[in-house]
Amino acid sequence: MRELELVVADWPAPPNVRAGCTTRAGGVSEGVYTALNLGAHVGDESGAVAENRRRFVTAVELPGEPLWLRQVHGVHVSDAAQYDPDEEADAIVSADGSDVLGIMTADCLGILLCADDASETAALHCGWRSLSGGLVARTVERMRTPPERLLAWLGPAIAQPAFEVGSEVREVFMAGIDDAADCFVQNERGRWQADLYGLARRYLDAVGIVSVHGGGLCTFADRERFFSYRRDGQTGRLCTFIYLENEGDTSISG
Repeated sequence: MRELELVVADWPAPPNVRAGCTTRAGGVSEGVYTALNLGAHVGDESGAVAENRRRFVTAVELPGEPLWLRQVHGVHVSDAAQYDPDEEADAIVSADGSDVLGIMTADCLGILLCADDASETAALHCGWRSLSGGLVARTVERMRTPPERLLAWLGPAIAQPAFEVGSEVREVFMAGIDDAADCFVQNERGRWQADLYGLARRYLDAVGIVSVHGGGLCTFADRERFFSYRRDGQTGRLCTFIYLENEGDTSISG
């Protein structure tokens, strides 16, 4: 059995910030969910998901269970201080170092934010609906840290060669953000290949976040490491996560 593997966030965050994304490796799920599926809502055996989550918490030495969200491709932002597992939200902010924030994805983009002094963290689930709907701005508005003091990391997501959308999606972005046209290339079918990473960078720039890192890992193309809904339909979920380590803890590694 393969050991649990992570994509570790490579960004100039304070040394006590631990962040990254899981891969498929290290779990017990089978079939289309092989192996480390962390989504309890996708049809996998509940016992397997529970064991996968236990392995994730143990292997990464998280200070607690992630504050899982009921993600609905919307723009509501939850506050970890009033965490409710039944609340529908696609982003969560925290000013408590003991909170583990986690976003589940299988092509959508997980964005992590942290203050340059590690006083605040946030995690966002950005598919095209949430991104175009203003989730980035709403999340930053809920944080006390000025945007110029925030750092962002972009986790694995579907890349432009695999992300085909219709004209209606392109028009939504064209109406909402400057230079959106640069993030779309028309294909031979008259539809559009959308650069989700490029669009996210434009929304982050629009709210004043200039320290943006990560990106460039395609969930669709890398079947070995990542789940992809667009590629497989029924599939598992990755977790893009952020937390603050305890003093002396250096557990996270690739």
